[in-house]
Amino acid sequence: MKKNILFCLLLAYTSTYTSASFAAVRLPAVISDSMVLQQQSTARLWGWCEPAEMIYITTSWNHRIDSVKGTRDGNWLLSVPTPAAGGPYTIRIKAGNTIELKGILIGEVWVCSGQSNMEMSETWGLPDTRSEFPTCANTNLRFFHIPKTTSRQPQDDCKASWASCDSNQLKSFSAVAYFFGKKLSQQLHVPVGLIEAAWGGTAAEVWTPSQYVDADAALKNAADSLQPADWWPHVPGYCYNAMIAPVTPFTVAGAIWYQGESNVRTAGTYAHLLDTMIVAWRRAWNAPLPFYYVQIAPFAYGHQEDAARLREQQDAAARLDHTGMVVISDLVTDTTNIHPKNKHEVGYRLAAWALADTYHQGDSAWRSPWFESLEAKGDKLILHVADAPEGLHLSGPSVKELYIAGEDRVFYPARLRIEGDRLIVSSPLVRRPIAVRYQYSNAGIGNISGKTGLPLAPFRTDRW
Repeated sequence: MKKNILFCLLLAYTSTYTSASFAAVRLPAVISDSMVLQQQSTARLWGWCEPAEMIYITTSWNHRIDSVKGTRDGNWLLSVPTPAAGGPYTIRIKAGNTIELKGILIGEVWVCSGQSNMEMSETWGLPDTRSEFPTCANTNLRFFHIPKTTSRQPQDDCKASWASCDSNQLKSFSAVAYFFGKKLSQQLHVPVGLIEAAWGGTAAEVWTPSQYVDADAALKNAADSLQPADWWPHVPGYCYNAMIAPVTPFTVAGAIWYQGESNVRTAGTYAHLLDTMIVAWRRAWNAPLPFYYVQIAPFAYGHQEDAARLREQQDAAARLDHTGMVVISDLVTDTTNIHPKNKHEVGYRLAAWALADTYHQGDSAWRSPWFESLEAKGDKLILHVADAPEGLHLSGPSVKELYIAGEDRVFYPARLRIEGDRLIVSSPLVRRPIAVRYQYSNAGIGNISGKTGLPLAPFRTDRW
């Protein structure tokens, strides 16, 4: 009899212990202590639980108890309204167990992605980042650094954690992302959370869901021509699945992107590819997702004009709503180095786009001048340039990287006269000019800028 009673008690204890352990509500890595939630939005909280389990969530900014019932698949998701920027706050999540998240800030959250020029940190030997070490400690600037990982299928979690900015964290965090976030936080006076998902050498295809690439013949052909390497993946979707998909339920303000060098040899499809990727990300986040990116820098690639075509494709992609392109040709001092070291100005220029276009607080130049239209007048061509409200400026005694051609399609170095926001272009060798190219080469660096300081974007007026 006593043995039976002991057995029943043991069975009851074991059942209770097993049930409690199995029923423990769990959270993805991005929902954790020290996270930054997007302000004045509907922030999504989610995780895993027992099927049909009730979960109760209390946020310290409104002390309201919200509840959600787990699905039959053991998942749960709850959207909570967030106030204006502030904190620190706590979130209490109670089910079979209780989780209390602490040190939460509410502010602006951005995804920072791309290849090596986005990945570059102080460990790559960046002096402008190292100079930040004595003053960079800032609890209002927080990093979520997703490690390099791939997957054949979209994942629902990743191995990363939130951390406040300090010299130790900054050593291995994206310099471009840091300077971008620093500028936003200073200008907006709010906490900023930065999610880094970058991998040097990767093509844009690996950051695009594979179904979008596979369904498009042109994109699939370009993807099939990517050359495998030992240091990065080349299969469409592999980085998206492991490094982007896990955070797509997390509410963000937008994304910044620095990539393109690994797509130079397939430049012809890059505008379509980037547009496709942006649309895919916006659908995944179910939001218009502002998207600002960096045009690749001048570099001696060693093959004919492929980089010029890639930059042209990047410029074309900027015509999408809520997108913007940063031109950085003026920041390059060594065209034999594919990794320009001036990352603080790149971050600040991306921040200028976000401040003007997303936050409507632009107080400085943020869009580079760009070629808009052309008219012929005798032996001259008159080029009208947009976004040069104070006019254009030439650095140095003569123009660089400017060429003009007639019907024979032979380009000659051009003469230039600037009249406000117009370029008057001619050459004694071309009597009836019809086309102009500016900085249309792999490594050429021009010297025309707006008087506000930003360089004129590279362009060609022909489609030869």
